[in-house]
Amino acid sequence: MTNYLFIGVDISLKSNQICVMNFDQQIFFNLKFPNTPDGCEDAINRINILCDTYGFEKIIVVCEATGVYSFHFANYFSSHELLNNLHTEVYCINAHNSDKYRESFNDLEKTDSSDAKILADFARVGRTKNLHPFKGSQFLALQRLTRMRFHVAQNLAHEKVYVLNNLYLGFSGLILADKDSKPFSDMFSSTSCEVLDHFDSLDQIVNSSIDELSDFISLAGKNRFKNPCNNASLLSKAARNSYRLDKITYDGINVAIASSLSIIKCLDNEIKTLDKAILQTVKGLSPHAFSILTSIRGIGQVYAAGILAEIGSIDFFDNDSSLAKYAGLYWNRSQSGNLEKEDKKFSRHSNKYLRYYIIEATESCLKFGFPFISDFYHKKYDEVTKHKHKRALVLSARKLIRLIDGLLRKNQLYQPLD
Repeated sequence: MTNYLFIGVDISLKSNQICVMNFDQQIFFNLKFPNTPDGCEDAINRINILCDTYGFEKIIVVCEATGVYSFHFANYFSSHELLNNLHTEVYCINAHNSDKYRESFNDLEKTDSSDAKILADFARVGRTKNLHPFKGSQFLALQRLTRMRFHVAQNLAHEKVYVLNNLYLGFSGLILADKDSKPFSDMFSSTSCEVLDHFDSLDQIVNSSIDELSDFISLAGKNRFKNPCNNASLLSKAARNSYRLDKITYDGINVAIASSLSIIKCLDNEIKTLDKAILQTVKGLSPHAFSILTSIRGIGQVYAAGILAEIGSIDFFDNDSSLAKYAGLYWNRSQSGNLEKEDKKFSRHSNKYLRYYIIEATESCLKFGFPFISDFYHKKYDEVTKHKHKRALVLSARKLIRLIDGLLRKNQLYQPLD
């Protein structure tokens, strides 16, 4: 590293403060360049002159991951032909890491130039060894899609929780019914939404005959129900067991419910559109790694794409523990003397997107009865009396990470034990 060039970049909307130093902390320049292609070219030309003059073997560039602001700079520097010939690595680091490193400097002013200097020194002392470099535009294209799907899925979950409050006010019997007494297994299925949207009040459901309700359910469900009369009976029973409200209250609640159902339908369609785009983008990108993940029963193509978009290459991680730490599926020790705290929290500085796709993939493995995960889940579920599902799910997700790491490193498909 003594013959490396270290570059720290403080990125803002309109400018990039770039500090360039060598291993002996000699600063060649610490200047502000426009955050434009021409500004990047000017900086690259200056860097190229330094490399020609001093013969640096490698360039390490560090900037903070500032959302969309850092993308253009990182993509430009990582894909530039001249810099690639100079063996350049570009790292977008978490701002938390740079803030912690800043604390080691006493009485340092908070300026753009000092921020760039700290990032350059961050690279100089070897803090990038355990990090992975910028993945490039191809991975980022997939990442933007999978992260957008996460965003839409979160909004969908929030909207479903919100509409349940209005449903309790307008149709309390439907919410309070136990699993075997619910007319529809999925509260937000197309048939259930048709029923909620069609009837203006509970009395309309109660005053309708079972045959009328059965015909409506068959029509809305496109004759997919085996026993629509049973669904109609349960629907009528739920309506009879609900609180009654005056017409003015019903009108407001019905409009609110209809609005939420429209939003839910729209978000469902957006997820389907994103899923198609994800599957189209992931083709040709790490095809064998994609096949390895989908060979695990329960990990579908979309979840596999989401995991790959965040991991990039398994070589970026030393072992399954570092991958689990990156996903936030680890617990920091809290020890004092001979006592060690049992309740441990997740890291707040992990990749929430990777954690989401790993957790979703774990739940899918449970749904499809993947023995490697489901057996372990049930074992952990029975160990405690509190937070049984959440605890068992997270521990199972950690076990799934170990499996994923092992398969990707060995470059082999999952083979079930006979």
